[in-house]
Amino acid sequence: MYTREQASKLRQAFWTAFGQYMAPVLSAEGMPTNWINYKTGLKNVYFRMQADKKQASISIEMTQPDPEIQQMFFEQFEALKELLHSTVEEEWTWDLHTADEYGKVVSRIYTELKGVSVFNQDDWPALISFFKPRIMALDAFWSDAKYSFDELR
Repeated sequence: MYTREQASKLRQAFWTAFGQYMAPVLSAEGMPTNWINYKTGLKNVYFRMQADKKQASISIEMTQPDPEIQQMFFEQFEALKELLHSTVEEEWTWDLHTADEYGKVVSRIYTELKGVSVFNQDDWPALISFFKPRIMALDAFWSDAKYSFDELR
């Protein structure tokens, strides 16, 4: 087991390495992008990449405090489900009003890679191979889909 400090340093080292690996990759619109802290331009809508000791996930997360507004955003994503799945080239899991690790109600659209650990450097190539095409596909999807959310801003 790792101390909290060692675990934090390993996580930080992975995300730094991933950020450096992705730095030369331009967005779908040809712009430099902070892939790790991707900005959707919508309040309470995030593209999240997470990795822990057992798995990794990438998601679209809606965190609006009002569950009805959160549901409206989720339904707008549902209207774009076919575009999302064709862009990411796989089916993702859709969860309306689930609890996050802090007990807060969120809605998520995600996919996971099980059996990998951010704490095992031998797994880092698999993690990068999991995250890179999916965050790039989310960016490509978002460059087309973001305008569908203008009325919800």
